[in-house]
Amino acid sequence: MVKKSSNILSVDRIMQGNCVELMNSLPEASIDMIFADPPYNLQLSGDLTRPDASHVDAVTNDWDQFSSFQAYDEFTKEWLIAARRILKPNGTIWVIGSYHNIFRVGTQLMDLGYWMLNDVIWRKSNPMPNFRGRRFTNAHETLIWASQNKKSKYTFNYEAMKALNEDIQMRSDWLFPICNGGERLKKEDGKKVHPTQKPEALLGRVILSSTNVGDVILDPFFGTGTTGAVAKKLGRHFIGCEQQSDYIEAAQARIDAIDPLDEETLKVSQGKKSEPRIPFGTLIERGMIEPGTILVDSKGNNGAQVRADGSLQVTEGTGSIHKVGAMVQGASACNGWTYWHTLQGANLSPIDDMRQILRDEMKKNGN
Repeated sequence: MVKKSSNILSVDRIMQGNCVELMNSLPEASIDMIFADPPYNLQLSGDLTRPDASHVDAVTNDWDQFSSFQAYDEFTKEWLIAARRILKPNGTIWVIGSYHNIFRVGTQLMDLGYWMLNDVIWRKSNPMPNFRGRRFTNAHETLIWASQNKKSKYTFNYEAMKALNEDIQMRSDWLFPICNGGERLKKEDGKKVHPTQKPEALLGRVILSSTNVGDVILDPFFGTGTTGAVAKKLGRHFIGCEQQSDYIEAAQARIDAIDPLDEETLKVSQGKKSEPRIPFGTLIERGMIEPGTILVDSKGNNGAQVRADGSLQVTEGTGSIHKVGAMVQGASACNGWTYWHTLQGANLSPIDDMRQILRDEMKKNGN
């Protein structure tokens, strides 16, 4: 029986059942981000062994078995249609996979109207070797990041990613170890609870880069709850879809043990582009700079007179703070906010300091 969609979104929970039916029961355009780790359709047959004849713990579960590529494509199309319906117009989806399935998933994403943003390579620092020596060691998986549509104004915390990478732009190749050690969930007999548990560090970067505190993240293939655990820790809400009771039990216990980070710790770096826009003319209107004031560069040179309409006047001509700044330097472009200074007593102060005063005032007033 197909569940009817509801207008009420209940979060921080695991729903049991078929992910398509469960997603179809959720309100339209209610989810900020989806992280999907679907079956890879590995097409494994028979046992895998190492050169010493020991057994390799591979993925042979029923949920990874499909009768044909066509059957897998139909399965993929069905869950991606359901996912796109519940994504907000500015929402995004991440799908992780290997060479077995990621290209087929990518085709479906594009055909269904998602808009590709990046493909990210998760390079494993400790990959499983190729025991038979007939292929390269499969040392990476691919993540596709796509928006709900071409015009989505999606979240990307650029400055936070740059800060995470020692003030260098974050690249699309990420180095993380596979999930092991104390993070790996084990049964009482020492066997893995789930064969493809993803590392929390990987999910942490995904969530920090493309969501904000309070956002709702859905995982249609929840497994043992890595998405939910990291979402809770980072102050986001989660919804998980999972069929198997043993996975749900392990995931719930894991999530219950998580303590969210405090509000101050969860703040991420913000770039200038994310701050309120303040025209230079506002400084004049607020009386912070009087018409007729002479602005200079950081060395006290290249004086320009402020006019009542917010433009600057120099011998070479007139224009905005940016245009005139470039003009006097003979440059193609200039950030006038950091180039121009006013004389404050015996010191020169960039006009950007005045802009920041107004921005702080707006934030204080909730604007």
